[in-house]
Amino acid sequence: MAKSRIMKDTAVMILNWNGAEMMRRFLPEVVRTTPEDEADVIVVDNGSTDNSLKVLAEEFPTVKVIAFDTNYGFAEGYNRALASVEHEYVVLLNSDVATSEGWLDGLREEMRDHADVAACQPKIMSVERPDMFEYAGACGGYIDRHGYPYCRGRIFGTVETDRGQYDTPADVDWASGAALMVRRRAYLDAGGLDSAFFAHMEEIDLCWRLRHRGYRVTVVPSSKIYHLGGGSLPAGNPRKTYLNFRNNLLMLYKNLPHKGRRKALIVRRLLDTIAWAKSVASMQWGDAGAILRAHRDFRRMKHAYDTLPSPAENLIKGAPDILTSYYLKGKKEYSRLRQ
Repeated sequence: MAKSRIMKDTAVMILNWNGAEMMRRFLPEVVRTTPEDEADVIVVDNGSTDNSLKVLAEEFPTVKVIAFDTNYGFAEGYNRALASVEHEYVVLLNSDVATSEGWLDGLREEMRDHADVAACQPKIMSVERPDMFEYAGACGGYIDRHGYPYCRGRIFGTVETDRGQYDTPADVDWASGAALMVRRRAYLDAGGLDSAFFAHMEEIDLCWRLRHRGYRVTVVPSSKIYHLGGGSLPAGNPRKTYLNFRNNLLMLYKNLPHKGRRKALIVRRLLDTIAWAKSVASMQWGDAGAILRAHRDFRRMKHAYDTLPSPAENLIKGAPDILTSYYLKGKKEYSRLRQ
């Protein structure tokens, strides 16, 4: 797609594949709450075979469309779309997100006021339970010393009620891909999302790489959106288990300094063996098999990253040990981790 000259510095970009009904449910609010004179709303269609393009043309005439003739997947679809526009800032917005009044203001202000911020996210609440944080990102994400992701407002399966306890803006380790504003040039220079991941943790890996390049990642709680979640793979699905374990290992392999990386991966193998044994003991055969396949495929796929230079710093050194805090000390809320 040829690049076009634009006046607006911001694009709200929604990736779609056969999601006509999802667009009918959520896109009207995105269009209504996104000021037309400040940002373009763009749907990136990943070769849909339903009536998505017809729905967009007939029901959303102000929405711009980037139409691919094939399904490039989540990561590559966004990578190609961001390379085809010239906006300074782009929000990668899931198709199952409901936006609120003024949702974009704080995010744009954050990027404009802080040139060293390459990515940020809003506060992410649940569509189905609006008083609770949403699992995928909550109020900003972190990575523990073993590589496990967690959030302000969600640790493992414990999701908190929003009582205003995390309304302070903060630097975080990663921002959620459900509503991820990026500085487009920084995104492209860092290589964008890793298409080898297929799904899950691509944004965590991207934010880790951005931080290695000297950028900050932040959360802006004054901006709020509502996420339905679970649209790709539901919790307890062995495919999701496989992707989470495999991609977490790949992310560690890519982003840890080469010195000390082997030790960290040995520790993770021991921890994952415990998780496998727990699945076997509870007769969750699908998850047990998924963990074994994840480690098998990690060993095969990791060599694609062998030519990458060693990161200069271990960004998770000194981070909390979430497993110990959560399971042994009973600290299941983010605010209790430092107690």
